[in-house]
Amino acid sequence: MHFDRRTQRALREAGLDANAIADASDRVAELVAEDADRLREFFAADGPYHSDMELAHSTAETQEHPTADVDVFTHGSDLRGYLSLDGWGVPIEGGRVLRTAAAEGGDVDESEAATETPVLVELSLGETIHDRVRFARDPEEL
Repeated sequence: MHFDRRTQRALREAGLDANAIADASDRVAELVAEDADRLREFFAADGPYHSDMELAHSTAETQEHPTADVDVFTHGSDLRGYLSLDGWGVPIEGGRVLRTAAAEGGDVDESEAATETPVLVELSLGETIHDRVRFARDPEEL
């Protein structure tokens, strides 16, 4: 069960039985795993990447990172991992896709959903950064 006791109690008070709460908990884990896959997809391509990260040695509003690599894993509702940027790294304590775009190319059969590619993601970075940071391939997306 991925809900804390207060959340479980609130869900029961809202009328959900134990099976419905367990189903919702399983769905949360599925959605977190999907987000992890989409974050991996976003960082799989070669750089550059752009971020709104505040860096001590830069006054720029956006940063350009020639390289980036992400290693994420999930456990229930938790998404954790490590982000490597330009030869240094930072722990990941959460993340999500903020914006997607339909994949380009070819005719899409109306009966099929278009594949959506992440264009803007947010990672909650841990020690040394302690902030939510947005990343995009196109600096205009930030």
